[in-house]
Amino acid sequence: MSNIICFFGDSITWGAVDPEHGGWVALLRRHLELNNYGAEIYNQGVSGDNTDKLLVRFKTEAEARKAQTIIFAIGVNDSQYIQRRENPRVSLENFRKNLIELIKEAQEITDRIAFIGLTRVEDEKLSPIPWAEIEKYYDNENVLKYNEVVKSISIEYGLPFLELFNLLDINDLADGLHPNEKGHRKIYEKVRDFLFKINYI
Repeated sequence: MSNIICFFGDSITWGAVDPEHGGWVALLRRHLELNNYGAEIYNQGVSGDNTDKLLVRFKTEAEARKAQTIIFAIGVNDSQYIQRRENPRVSLENFRKNLIELIKEAQEITDRIAFIGLTRVEDEKLSPIPWAEIEKYYDNENVLKYNEVVKSISIEYGLPFLELFNLLDINDLADGLHPNEKGHRKIYEKVRDFLFKINYI
């Protein structure tokens, strides 16, 4: 019987800025298919998504695909702030509440749930974000705060968590935010080994 694995996240999950290979989820799918692991991979990453947006679509999409394993890789966009750090897109308090709600909804579908931690950014290129229409920022100080919430929630609910914050350096980032081809490959290798280790594949 096939293991249906759904990855929910943002543009980094979706595979932005890796047109040749399609990002780390696509690399994982290719590896599993080439080696006949019997896993069906669905990439539910959506560019720009944060936990507010993911909550709107999560249950419908997970149920439609009959997910047996659910992996969340979300949070960098929640940490983005507008004009000042005290004005995040999603507050830490609401981020925590959203993660708990996502876990509860996921637990109605499967008990195989895991979280992928947030990746670092290059502050100098994103203060402010050059492609944003209004003054928005990403920085590692804030990303790390949101990463710690993901980690603490995972521990609280007894769910596997993969730490990625120190995995990438500036040479692995295409634009200060999104991994380049090399960065996506690094994430893929870590996620692949993690999922095998926790017996989710």
